[in-house]
Amino acid sequence: MDVIIPAPLKRNDLIAIVPTARAIVAAELAEGIALAESWGLRVRLGSGVGRKHFQQAGTDAERAADLQAAIDDPEVRAIWCARGGYGTIRLMDKVDLGPLRRDAKWVVGFSDVTVLHNALHTMGIATLHAQMPFMIGSKTEACRTTLRSALFGTGSDILIDPAEVKSASSVRPGIARGVLVGGNLSMLYSMRGTTFDIDPAGKILFLEDLDELLYHVDRMVQNLKYGNWFRGLAGLVVGGMSDMRDKNPSDPFGSTAEAMLQEALAGTDHPFCTGFPAGHIDDNRALPLGMPVELEVSAQRIALRYPTGV
Repeated sequence: MDVIIPAPLKRNDLIAIVPTARAIVAAELAEGIALAESWGLRVRLGSGVGRKHFQQAGTDAERAADLQAAIDDPEVRAIWCARGGYGTIRLMDKVDLGPLRRDAKWVVGFSDVTVLHNALHTMGIATLHAQMPFMIGSKTEACRTTLRSALFGTGSDILIDPAEVKSASSVRPGIARGVLVGGNLSMLYSMRGTTFDIDPAGKILFLEDLDELLYHVDRMVQNLKYGNWFRGLAGLVVGGMSDMRDKNPSDPFGSTAEAMLQEALAGTDHPFCTGFPAGHIDDNRALPLGMPVELEVSAQRIALRYPTGV
């Protein structure tokens, strides 16, 4: 399947900030709005901003209508999901993503937004795994500049030196090529067996997660292992596995998320790195998903390289 890549943004383009999950008010989006406007973009807030239905930014029907309006509006050139939390998956039987085949626009976000990434990848449409406007001002400069570069098509390559990015580890060196897919581990696990499930065979898989009990992480990793997700991979990139914990610290599970993945990959030979700067961390760099990349893992460098002009 040929990938559909949304056109790069231009100055004066309109982006829609849409809350697909947890409730949010305009003041919490101020940093993101100011950043987008500093790039010369116009910003429109979805109707769900400031709306609250229990934890979420309106009922499922209201949030779906908000997202659909942004999808259907030809003036909107990117949809920037306002924040994560939980709830985007509840919209998937109420939203028609089909218009994005004819008029592709960047869908931007991460975490709970993984369901949109997956659904669009099954349609052959590239998306952008990146920081949402909520709390973007507290993130690193690289988080913001890689988002801008990806949106405006000025380059999406990420090259890091493990000696400088202390979290990064070149677990298994090598070079691999394939389409980059993935996102939040919990969301990927929850979509197994659904129409939004992805087939990672021959692809480079990215995983990240936040605030999970360690035995829950192992359960998810075992599911992917026995589902043969790891056997056919071209490569594995593990981002932030943040704030993982034991239910009872005095009775520890005895492993880390990274170690669980390394154990599950026994018998495979593809490149594998951990601590990549993306996910629920301050240095959440933008990753175009659903697109071909080259992954290089070595002691000196961990790199994701995209085709020229992406």
